[in-house]
Order: sequence, then C-alpha cells, then structure tokens
Amino acid sequence: MRLDGRRESSNVDDRRRSGGMKKAGGIGIGAIVVALLIGFLTGNNPLNILGNMDMGSMTQSTEQTSDREFTAEEQAFATFSKQVLAGTEDVWSEVFKANGLTYTPPTMVLFTGGVQTGCGGATSQVGPFYCSADQCLYIDLSFFTQMKNEMGAGGDFAYAYVIAHEVGHHVQHLLGTLDKAHAQMSKLSQEKANKISVRIELQADFYAGVWAYHDNKMFSSIEDGDIEEALNCASKIGDDYLQKQARGYVQPESFTHGTAKQRERWLRLGLSTGDLRRGDTFSISESQL
Repeated sequence: MRLDGRRESSNVDDRRRSGGMKKAGGIGIGAIVVALLIGFLTGNNPLNILGNMDMGSMTQSTEQTSDREFTAEEQAFATFSKQVLAGTEDVWSEVFKANGLTYTPPTMVLFTGGVQTGCGGATSQVGPFYCSADQCLYIDLSFFTQMKNEMGAGGDFAYAYVIAHEVGHHVQHLLGTLDKAHAQMSKLSQEKANKISVRIELQADFYAGVWAYHDNKMFSSIEDGDIEEALNCASKIGDDYLQKQARGYVQPESFTHGTAKQRERWLRLGLSTGDLRRGDTFSISESQL
C-alpha cells in the first residue's frame, strides 16, 4: 500500500503509556476470534461470552506502561494507522458530501493491554473495536502482529482493512443504521439477533471496500497483492473458518460476523464499485448475503 508522503490524522488519542481496568465492550473485528475460541472450547455460545464481557466479567488490571519504550515496529504501525485514518477522513468526507451529508470523523484511540471507553472497559484480547457511545475506534497495535504471526493474515492492506472496517461501523452510526440495528437486536431471541449482527458486520466490510476504492482513486494507494491481502484477511475471520479451526465443524445459528465467502463478497463489492448505495445488507434475503 502506497502511503509515502501521506498526512497523518490528528484525530488520535495515544494512550499506549496508560494502564486501566480490563473489561470488554463495543464491536470488534477481533472480538469474534476470542469469543469463538472460548465458546467452542467451553460449550458456551459466543454471543453470551461477548455479552458477559460487556457486563464487566473481566476485571483484571493492566500493567502500567508509562516507562516502556516502543519498538520500531510499534511506532511504524502507529504512523501507518494515523495515515490510514487520515485516508478514511478524506474519503468519507467526500462520499458524504456527494450524498448531501456531512461527515464527522471518529477518534482513534491507541492503547496497550486495556482501556476505558464510553462502552465500558476493554482488553486487547477483544481486538480492534468501535464504540458508538464516544464515537471512537480502539486499537492495540499488537493486533497487527498477531494477524501476521497467528492468523496468517498479514500485510499492510490487510491492516488497513481492519481500521477501515471499524471506521465502517462509525459510518453506520452516523447514518443511523447501527443504533437502529442494535435496538432491533435487543428485542429478539439470540439466534435472530445473531442474524442482524451478521448484516451489521458485512456492511462494515462493504464500507471498508468503498473506502479502499476511493482512496485508490485519490492517491493511487493500491499496489499489486494488496487486494489479495485484504480478501485473505476477510476469509480468515469468517465465522465458518474460525469454527472449523476451533472445533472442526460449524454452527450457522451462532454466526455473528458472516462466513468467509460472505465477508470476501461484500468487501470485494465495495472495492469494485465504491458505491455507497450498493451496501444495503439489511433489506435483502439471507441467500443474497
């Protein structure tokens, strides 16, 4: 991904030297990884685990990091993340303007270990996530190293996709989609709520693709192999792929983020069209997802 000379966003709150209480919250691209692994090993439903996290079941205090020095890789990831966030600001400002809307960018919070948020506390184990209560996206940069070393989903464009996905949740919030979906989920059974969750996540994947399409038009940012990196990442975080890895079989009724093919499809659709109007995952049938 070409980022040389690109500006860095100023909408960044760097809390990497701060400690805090661990308690998970928000919507995260990495949350399903932890929930699925714990759920399928213990026999619990992953959504229950995520719910318990939101309620504060994790209260372990994090290590104070005020004196630690950051590695060159960590600092490179920080610069990279600020540049990608700036790209999302440039793109979504133009896309919103073209649709008669005004885009208000989120704040990206960089943290290490644990962090307090408008949605409660969070641990780095949850992975990157977005909290609509404070309109912030939260990232422990060590997640990118985990993507490369543990998930086989490395690459700068894959990392950019992760950030863009969380910004996609912010777009949903600004458009009113996210709050409406959450309100619906609160009134439904767990299995039916899961189905809405899948639609939320697939739309965020689509929005990540829309960002990439326009970012490339603005800055010629996409290089050979970049799209393959992002699609590989999307497939590695599909519910069916994760369940097979964890237990050897799948339970579709527990899917909360979509299958590998679905995630690839919606990311690819955004990448190929850049058309915000093509991303309605809520009014189509399940067979069309």
